[in-house]
Amino acid sequence: MSILISPDSFKGSLSALEVSQAIEKGIQMVNPDITTLKVPLADGGEGTKEAMIEATEGKKLTVETTDALGRTINAQYGITGNNNTAIVELAAASGLDKIEENDLNPSIASTFGTGVLIRHAIENGSKRFIICLGGSAANDGGLGILKGLGFRFKDKHGLLVDEGGLSLMKIAEIDDSQIVKGLNECEFKIACDVTNPFVEEKGASHVFGPQKGASTTVIKNLDKSLNHFADVIEEKYEVKIHNMEGAGAAGGVAGGLCGCLKAELCSGFDLVASTLNLKKVLSGNDIELIVTGEGQLDSQTENGKVISGITTLGNQFEVPSIALVGGIQSITNSLYDQGLIAVFSIVNKPMSLSQSIANAADLITKQTEQIIRLYLAKN
Repeated sequence: MSILISPDSFKGSLSALEVSQAIEKGIQMVNPDITTLKVPLADGGEGTKEAMIEATEGKKLTVETTDALGRTINAQYGITGNNNTAIVELAAASGLDKIEENDLNPSIASTFGTGVLIRHAIENGSKRFIICLGGSAANDGGLGILKGLGFRFKDKHGLLVDEGGLSLMKIAEIDDSQIVKGLNECEFKIACDVTNPFVEEKGASHVFGPQKGASTTVIKNLDKSLNHFADVIEEKYEVKIHNMEGAGAAGGVAGGLCGCLKAELCSGFDLVASTLNLKKVLSGNDIELIVTGEGQLDSQTENGKVISGITTLGNQFEVPSIALVGGIQSITNSLYDQGLIAVFSIVNKPMSLSQSIANAADLITKQTEQIIRLYLAKN
């Protein structure tokens, strides 16, 4: 019997690899002769870099760069084991978690530090990129990233504009004559699971601005700035991003990169699954069962999260899935329709959240043991 172990991380507790190892331990407690194949997963958000490095035996590279306020920091990006793909998480350099709440200021915050990471990867030979959005402290439409790659943005006087979301309003010209060598040969795919457009009420500034520290007045000005930037991009590259679905992700980074780099917006899980060749894994290893999981099952699970994604993929190969989760907030029949046969919480007695987090690995192992005993008894 072969079992594919493909969970997401349990955020705040265990990485996807650590969850996989805990599940494997529980399986081996029942029968050490069961073949297990560990492929840790992610949905394109936090933890994607780690999961893909672990699954492909890749590596991390540390680069000196800057945070969203221009302060020097060290940040990492990943390279898959076949050296084929660079994985850059926006939050690694430009994240909210790098800035104290009182210092948040999307008017001047920049994604330049993420551009430095991408440039470093290009200069080291990378041609294929997965850009993971989420957790950005900036609302600059990707201005900083593009500046880090050699784009120059000039005002009506021919002077270079400053960093930050409000600087977008001053742009009169995009000069791409000095972009980093090899950039035009690169392929960019953006892990994006939101549908917000670039501008207006459901756009980047109005929806995501408040969490970045923007007041009502600032939000309106940021939206006007993004709209102006979209106009300039359309004039230069003939790409209209104003109402593009998903373009508003991460303070408009998705739209800016689509407009200037011809980046492609993709489902986060689908990107991960494609990069890890999950279809080949499922078709070529006589897999009989998938054990997956994530920290919490809720209303978002069925919309491109790991449990939904791997279950749907397994169902294409007639492989059933069982999920382990920290908590079950809600569950819909659609997950069962996708191929999930059961969901189990790892909590086996009354305990606090902090207790379940502290003991997650042991709880996962014990629950996995019981699941496999039941599954084998019924098969």
